[in-house]
This record gives sequence, structure tokens and C-alpha cells, in this order.
Amino acid sequence: MLKPLGEQSVERHPVAIIGAGPAGLTAAYELVKQNVKSIVLEQSAQVGGISRTEMYKGYRFDIGGHRFFTKIGEVEQFWREILGDTFIKVPRLSRIYYQGKFYNYPLSLFNALTNLGPITSFFILGSYLKAKLRKKINPDVQPTTFEEWVTERFGGRLYKIFFKTYTEKVWGLPCNKIRADWAAQRIKGMSLKRAVLNAAFGSQTSKSLIKEFDYPALGPGMMWERCQELVESRGASVQLNTSVISVHREGMRIKQITAAQGDRTIEIEADHFISTMPITALMHRLDPPPPAAVIEAAHGLKYRDFLIVSLIIDRAKLFPDNWIYIHSPEFKVGRIQNFKNWSAAMVPDPSKSCLGMEYFCSEGDSLWEMSDDALIALATREVIELNLGVKEGDVDDGVVIRQYKAYPVYDGEYRQNLQVIQDYLSSFENLQTVGRNGMHRYNNQDHSMLTAMLAVKNILGEDHDVWNVNTERSYHEEVTIKEQAKREAAQKEPLSSVSGL
Repeated sequence: MLKPLGEQSVERHPVAIIGAGPAGLTAAYELVKQNVKSIVLEQSAQVGGISRTEMYKGYRFDIGGHRFFTKIGEVEQFWREILGDTFIKVPRLSRIYYQGKFYNYPLSLFNALTNLGPITSFFILGSYLKAKLRKKINPDVQPTTFEEWVTERFGGRLYKIFFKTYTEKVWGLPCNKIRADWAAQRIKGMSLKRAVLNAAFGSQTSKSLIKEFDYPALGPGMMWERCQELVESRGASVQLNTSVISVHREGMRIKQITAAQGDRTIEIEADHFISTMPITALMHRLDPPPPAAVIEAAHGLKYRDFLIVSLIIDRAKLFPDNWIYIHSPEFKVGRIQNFKNWSAAMVPDPSKSCLGMEYFCSEGDSLWEMSDDALIALATREVIELNLGVKEGDVDDGVVIRQYKAYPVYDGEYRQNLQVIQDYLSSFENLQTVGRNGMHRYNNQDHSMLTAMLAVKNILGEDHDVWNVNTERSYHEEVTIKEQAKREAAQKEPLSSVSGL
């Protein structure tokens, strides 16, 4: 029980988990299945982290869009255990906006050639062949930056059209200052040759991007709110509005956590600890502090923040996409979600639509510091100028949500700094860090969940290196025809019951 600040209150739990996002709640759920009752500490007022669903006047929206697609069988089983048949099937449709034109994604050959024109298309092909020749002459030269990595695979012309402007908008860094690691994670396996083959022959090729995905009818937060209910129903505890003040250690063993909830405080002792909080924050909360080199490395790791302006539009239908990438640099918006096209249940009034105008920024910069009214005005102006079917007077209302530390930055120093922290953490006997922020890795929801699952297995006596998870399993949305058939067959089987928890 929480006591007034200053009074001694000590609770003991077998496992303490910091953070109630996908990784933290996955760990708690996997533990209760083994009759291990953990305590989960979450600083915000709701669960889900950046996979939560926000609500404004009955309108639901994601903090970014969250497709439920995975190649990890354990994760898919988890999702089905939690939500069962409340998933809906959503057709995948997204496009790129560049210089006043829309480009289909995946690439449509006719659409791309029509938009680019024969001269630009010719130069793209020449640039691609030049890059391939350069690689053939110097096969041992490996790209170290995002710019080098993409140029090597697609050519300089295509890089400048479809990669440079959007990537720099997202990260706020020149592409020659972003590590190649990020490109290798996010777009590995893609090539201009394959894109043209897919465009020309469609489903006759051996691989294709997924054409539909699962989605909770009321948004991704539905998954984590239900997970919280199941975890708590089995005796585990999820404490919201609870901030971790310090993490006390004796040598390389964590002894307890001091947490605050309003004007009350609690000391939590546990045998094992799992942290999903930003790894930099964890280093600063350790007591006694880590060595100076570790603190310095933590200062060197950077994050990109994010804000979404959700606009309620007095239009029943707008564009058909789930989301649109805005590559043109004259617009500040980076991506636009059409939440009604994710699930009609996200919009309470069928005569209206809800758009999420996503802006990538950093705490303290001009975008972040704009007032909510100014941001709503900016988003309104830009959505009208983009000619997406929104006219003057169509925007009824809007709301702004700011998300701190949404994306770990892969700058030139991140790998060295992260390695210092990783080496230090590996020395702890009973502490594991998992999830996107807990590992400072730009991973997807399913990858975060997998690291949590492995951490639980470690607590139960197995030996897994969560830092060595094969991210390729979860990042890439290419599936073979055989894999797609297997997925469809599996989804026709009876769903697993959660009653056996």
C-alpha cells in the first residue's frame, strides 16, 4: 500500500517491471501464465506506451499507426490470446506524396513512370546502373551512412527523390549523419530490381508486401488495456501515474526501486527487475550512479520526439489510404493517418473523418514549442494545401498530443555509446532491459514483445541474449506465397482460450 511521502512503505514482489507499454505488459502477462505475480510501474495515466490509443470527444487515434503483422509465432499467438476475434482485417493502402503527385506504394510501374516522366525515369535507371557498377568495382567497400547505404542499392537519383527528404524530416539530421544500421533494419531486402518486378508482374513474383493486416477494432490500445485487465485479474499489479525516482543497487545487483505516485512514495523490493524505460533515464536513476564513462555514454544517446495533430473533418470520405508519406520538404507534416480507414469504429460520427497529422520534432525546437492552437492552424492549412479533399471550413476541431522520446536516433556516435551501456548492463545479476527505449533500438511492437518474452524465459531459468534477437523476423513485411497461405490457414483455426491463465 502506498504511504504518504516520507513514510516508510516497502512492498516485496518476485518481479518488478518498469513501464506498461507492449514490452512491459508482455512480460507481466507471460509471468502470470507461470503463476508469477509481478508489479508494473507506469508513469503515465494509461497503458500501451506509444502503442496506446488516445481519445478526444469519442474520436480514437493512434500515436502513429500500428499494424498487427508479425513473422514471430509466439507474438501472433499472444495477440490472439488477448483479443481473440475482435481483430478486423484492414486492406493495406499507402502512398507517397512528392512534388504535387502521389506515388503508389508498393511501386506501380505505370503510376511511377507517368509521374516521373520518361526523362527522369531514364536518369534513375542510369544512376542505378552506375551504383551497381561502382559496387562491382569496389565490392569490399561497405556503406557506413544512410545516404551511402541507399545510394548503393537504389542509385543517387532515386535516393534523392524517395529517401532523402522524408528521412531528414523524420530525424532532423542530414542523411550522411545517420548510421547505415537504421537503413539495414528498416528497408533490408528491398531493391529497385525487385520493385520493378513486383510492379510488372504483381503476385506472380515469389515475394510481395502484405496486402492486409490485423487491427483491433478500437485501436492498438485495446490490446494493452485488455492485457492489463488479464494481468490484474490474476493478482499482478499495474500501478499508473507512478514514476520511478531511483533504482538502488548493491554492486551489480538491484535491491529495490523507489517510486512516487502523487505525494506518496513506495519502496519495491524484488528478486528480478525488467526495465522498459529509456535506457538513458535508467542510467541516471541508478543509485549509486554508474561509472563516469557510462553516464557520458548515456548523455550521448539521443531521441527524436513526435507530435500528432488530430483533426476532425466534416467529410464522410476523404482519400482511401491508411496513411500517406509526405516527402515534399515544403510541408512540415511528415505522415498523415486516416483513422477511419484503419477502423470505422475509430470515428463515432459516420458523417465525419479523423486525420492524424504527424510532425517529427525535438523537444525545445520551434515545432515542439508551438501552442496547440498554432499547431492546429498549421495542420489545417497544410491538409488543405495538399489537396486531399479537405476544403476551407471543413475542419471542425482538433487536438494535439506530444510524445517524448518516440524514436531512438541512429547518429554517428550511437553505436559506440550504446555498446558502453550494454556492456555495463550485462554485468547485472537480476536486471534486464527490453523494448524500444529499454534497448535504444528502433524496433517494432512485435520485436519489443519478443525481447520481453525472452527476458521472462531467463527469469524462469533459461539463457537467452535479448540483445541478440534476430530483428529481421519482425521488421520486414515481405512474405512468400507459401508463408501467406500458412498465415491464412492458421487464422481459420480455433482461437486459444485465455481462461487457462
